[in-house]
Amino acid sequence: MKKAAFYTLGCKVNQYETEAMEELFRNAGYEIVPFSEASDVYVINTCSVTSMGDSKSRRMIRRARKNNHEAVIAVTGCYAQTAPEEVLAVEGVNLVIGNQGRKDIVAKVEALNGYDKINDVYDIMQTREFEELNITHYEHRTRAFIKIQDGCSQFCSYCIIPYARGPVRSRREQDIIAEIQELAKNGYTEFILTGIHVAAYGHDLECTSLAQLINSIDKLEGVKRIRLSSIEPMTLNRKFIDDISSAEKLCPHFHVALQSGCDATLKRMNRHYTTAQFKDIVDGLREAFHDAAITTDIMTGFPGETDEEFTETENFVKEIGFADAHVFQYSKRNGTPAAKRKEQIDPKVKEARSKRIIEITQKSRNDFLNIHLGQTSEVLFEQRVNDGYFEGKTANYITVQVKTNEELHGQYRNVKLMDVKDNIMYGELA
Repeated sequence: MKKAAFYTLGCKVNQYETEAMEELFRNAGYEIVPFSEASDVYVINTCSVTSMGDSKSRRMIRRARKNNHEAVIAVTGCYAQTAPEEVLAVEGVNLVIGNQGRKDIVAKVEALNGYDKINDVYDIMQTREFEELNITHYEHRTRAFIKIQDGCSQFCSYCIIPYARGPVRSRREQDIIAEIQELAKNGYTEFILTGIHVAAYGHDLECTSLAQLINSIDKLEGVKRIRLSSIEPMTLNRKFIDDISSAEKLCPHFHVALQSGCDATLKRMNRHYTTAQFKDIVDGLREAFHDAAITTDIMTGFPGETDEEFTETENFVKEIGFADAHVFQYSKRNGTPAAKRKEQIDPKVKEARSKRIIEITQKSRNDFLNIHLGQTSEVLFEQRVNDGYFEGKTANYITVQVKTNEELHGQYRNVKLMDVKDNIMYGELA
């Protein structure tokens, strides 16, 4: 039996697409093996959000070549899409596929002869159809990612993703429903709706929307939880919140990307909302969903960010009180408007600002967790961890561990939350 190994960098969309490609290879008779082992085929699904993503992608290509000098190496994803010739020039790469055409990846790999070096990247900006990559089973997961759309047309001034993913393409609702029903038959009960710009779902289709999709899934037998991945605030409003508030299975966890708490910085970023609008969205979510966890992304050191602007961000982040945050420093991406700006921030300043925001959000996270002490919450258990503990997530995405000899994988159990340590809540089975 031929072997195939995969390595994924980046977002939940990439994770979904890797799982789908693994299934394509498995269905073609390949054994899927760990990336560290010798394999006949290596597939590296790349990320290009930061320059570090590009660098790590090249490093993983070299590692694959070291694992087996005779293997076929195929590279896909955002770095492959935006810099195909650069990727193809890396020693050992045989095939470069961007973010379209992956449903035929097995045939493309098997058509290679000897030391072929093939650039099979499409012009993603001309793509208008969603590429179906179905999944019927996830390896080693209790929760299932469901990709509902691809592409982004926002063109934030710092972001390379619209050039890597192309315009918004929404998946047909009936195809989403069919995939969820198949996964539900196979035992999955929590479904994470993911995409590049989830809030834009349905904008390119007739007679559907993200709210309609959520309410349709809410009615499906076998579905216990619906979770949204990162969602942009530009298309959120009180009507949308009202439309989804009746969905009983929708998890009260919303990852709404802020990026900056300063209106002047948001404008330079080409983010189409103000801090006042963002706060109204957060207030609406908290009013509509009991015990909602609001998490976010925050960027420090965007070109031109003054000390005064950063102070505005500090104060706004304190005011919102996020349950958690992904804090990162601005990374210059060639080809984006922000990369051309002259007012680039010193790396040491970016790092100091990042540490300050992390301190603030860590405090608000601790505050959020401490509110739950003494409460009993339902937890979907996922995996056994060290020292006899089993770990899982609440509906509002709190990580919980309990000490038990029971095998809890995939089970929903009530847990009384007793303690907090290092962003994890510890409890006892109720």
